[in-house]
Amino acid sequence: MSANTNTAVVLTEVGKPLSLDTSRAIPEPAGGQIQVKVSVVGINPHDGKSRDFGIFVTGKLPAVLGADVVGTVTKVGAGVSNFSIGDRVVYQPSFFIPTWTQHGLQEYAVADAWAAAKIPSSITDDQAATLPTNVIAPLVSLFSLLKIPAPWSPAAKDFDYANTSLLIVGGGSSSGKFGVQLAKIAGIGRIVVVGGKEDELKKFGATHVLDRHADYDTLLANIRSIVGDDLVYAYDSVSNLNGQLLPLNALSKTKKGGLARLLPLGPVDNSKVIGKEAGYDVHDVFGSSHAHQEVAKGLWANLTQYLENGQIIPLGYVVKQGLKAEHVNEIMDAYRDGKPATKTHIHI
Repeated sequence: MSANTNTAVVLTEVGKPLSLDTSRAIPEPAGGQIQVKVSVVGINPHDGKSRDFGIFVTGKLPAVLGADVVGTVTKVGAGVSNFSIGDRVVYQPSFFIPTWTQHGLQEYAVADAWAAAKIPSSITDDQAATLPTNVIAPLVSLFSLLKIPAPWSPAAKDFDYANTSLLIVGGGSSSGKFGVQLAKIAGIGRIVVVGGKEDELKKFGATHVLDRHADYDTLLANIRSIVGDDLVYAYDSVSNLNGQLLPLNALSKTKKGGLARLLPLGPVDNSKVIGKEAGYDVHDVFGSSHAHQEVAKGLWANLTQYLENGQIIPLGYVVKQGLKAEHVNEIMDAYRDGKPATKTHIHI
């Protein structure tokens, strides 16, 4: 790139492949922001849905995608005291900026300092890039939508985490695994997980791991044998219409419970949710730091420490080298076509 231009992979038309743009301006940090030279950006399924269906981007084209961003601080805006030039950082961009100056599929971006964290020396750029999207979704689910007090909040000192039960459906997913880790940080006493590898999930903090291949009635009975009639918190990170009935029917019959679902596919068939005398709530998750600042700010403020202490453990990934449109489109095509896809990072 020239000294004054910023190369990016951009979406110019919904339903069409992304393309390379070598003429974008380098964004300057406003007050409370940092400028970042991007090194790694992670691609997630929602990026493909932006390309193919216009999610998040309608009326805001051309768009730059990629919400798991890692890089090095190159400038510091007014009022920022917790970052310096040269710091390695990980951050989640805002989905509400129509100029797309924060997303990661570009050489330089800006970030809101409160939605970023320094990366400790023990963590690589790629490891850090596994975090933002897949940590913020369960963060929002547990501590905003389900209203479990965040462990850094004032309400935490009066909440009985040890005698609280949480059901997580989708323990094999990245957001499910990070959900387990966040629940462990909070000190939740019974973390019951459906799906995923038992050894891995117990390392993350699960107390019980159930085989998702068991039949529905067996799974429901096994969950209830662990939680009794006390379950009021459930998080579904995979969300198919039939699967959502499992966490809903596992909720207490006599206490009002809630389900946070990450990928809502339609309304719940309430006729198949049995015996909920106190009712229940279903929450659809938008895993955005900027939409849930009340809990996200605490996570970002503590993330460096959690990584240093091993309380948050990064997940797996694969790498594609170079800011090339064909690489990004290939990843999005795999998500679109339902092919197995390990979290993929673009090295810029």
